[in-house]
Amino acid sequence: MPRTIETKFTEEDKKIEGSLRPQTLRNYIGQNQIKESVSIAIEAAKARGEALDHVLLYGPPGLGKTTLAGILSNEMGTHLKITSGPAIEKPAEMAAILNGLQEGDLLFIDEIHRLNRQVEEVLYPAMEDFCIDVIIGKDSSSSSRSVRLPLPHFTLVGATTRAGLLTAPLRDRFGLIYRLEFYNVQELSQIIMASAEKLGVEVELEGAKELARRSRGTPRLANRILKRVRDFAQVRYDGIITGEIAIEALDLMAVDRMGLDHTDRKLLTTIIDKYDGGPVGLDTLAASTGEDAGTIEDVYEPYLMINGLINRTPKGRVATPAAYRHLGYPVIS
Repeated sequence: MPRTIETKFTEEDKKIEGSLRPQTLRNYIGQNQIKESVSIAIEAAKARGEALDHVLLYGPPGLGKTTLAGILSNEMGTHLKITSGPAIEKPAEMAAILNGLQEGDLLFIDEIHRLNRQVEEVLYPAMEDFCIDVIIGKDSSSSSRSVRLPLPHFTLVGATTRAGLLTAPLRDRFGLIYRLEFYNVQELSQIIMASAEKLGVEVELEGAKELARRSRGTPRLANRILKRVRDFAQVRYDGIITGEIAIEALDLMAVDRMGLDHTDRKLLTTIIDKYDGGPVGLDTLAASTGEDAGTIEDVYEPYLMINGLINRTPKGRVATPAAYRHLGYPVIS
């Protein structure tokens, strides 16, 4: 049974997030090096009249991989087909998807690292030679043989939070490989202001900055927090999100000044209280907190590590002195 990568993300959130997504590179905020590289690749491909080279996007969830795939499709003027690794169970299903593409189409596969090996092998000739090998006559009464069928030239965009789990043969077939980084406060403030305008919400600059500081460097979370604080400002105040209102609302939501929520703090306090600061193994930590090990590794750990609150060691996870200070524990030297 596939595990859930992103928790606490409702269908309503998905619909609203879709309406907030930028549609062009010009409106896409952040990831400047990726934008520059992609814009050159798009311009070159269009000038040659070719499909864009295959693209691999990796990084923590919520940084805009799906959004960027939609932008690539829009910039190239092609159709976008979206699926995910766990949804494709058989090679025939992948073959059917590829056969349904048109010239220049963009196929986006989320969680591409979760494709099984038989399905993945269908992609190898499709990505390199734009063809698929079909086995016919495979039964007890006749010998099987392979027939190679041509495919339209297309672009595969793969997205993953676990680039290390991709097989080398698949990874090597991508011409453009980009890691999406966490956003800084200035970039998130711009995203929040742009989203607020689309939602018809008035946000003062200090309010936007406070939301940005507590958004864990993630646009998806920034937009989600904006919607919740919008509700708070509408019910308790006059609907305008100021710096003071943002602080009050986020404190009520138990999102602290570093952007840590209840689960983040539970992970850190478990390491400190139950395991004397670590090291503690991932599976043991998951069992102690009741969280899924994959969710801890993909969703929570990257932000905690980039902020210097935990370290990974060969023996397990260790809470840093910064974690002790942030949670109000005495630092043990």
